[in-house]
Amino acid sequence: MISIDRLKAYGANVDEGLARCMNNEDFYLRVVNMALADANFDKLKAAVEKGDTPAAFEAAHALKGLVGNVALTPILKPVCALSDTLKGNTDQPIPSQCQQLAEEVFVQLEKARGL
Repeated sequence: MISIDRLKAYGANVDEGLARCMNNEDFYLRVVNMALADANFDKLKAAVEKGDTPAAFEAAHALKGLVGNVALTPILKPVCALSDTLKGNTDQPIPSQCQQLAEEVFVQLEKARGL
C-alpha cells in the first residue's frame, strides 16, 4: 500500500505534491493512486510500439502534467524528456532515444505501483 514514507523513499517530492493537495495526505495518496492508473500510460506504450509520434507526444504531454502535479519525480524525469523530445517533431518518426525513455517511464511506473 502506498504511503507517504514509501513515496519519499521512492524519490517523489512529497512535500511539493502535498502542497498541491492542500497538505491533505489522504487526498494526496488518492490522487497518486489515480495518477498511477491513468490510461495515458497505456496510450503511451501503444503509441511508442506502433511508432505513432503524434499519439506518443499527446500521451507523454498529458502524463507530464499529471505526474508533475503529484510530484512523482522518478516518472516525471523520463516523461518530460520524452515529451520535450517529441514536441515539434510529431511529423517525424519516433527518435530512437524515445524508446529508452519510454522504457524508463514504465520501469518507474511499476516501481511506484509496487510501493
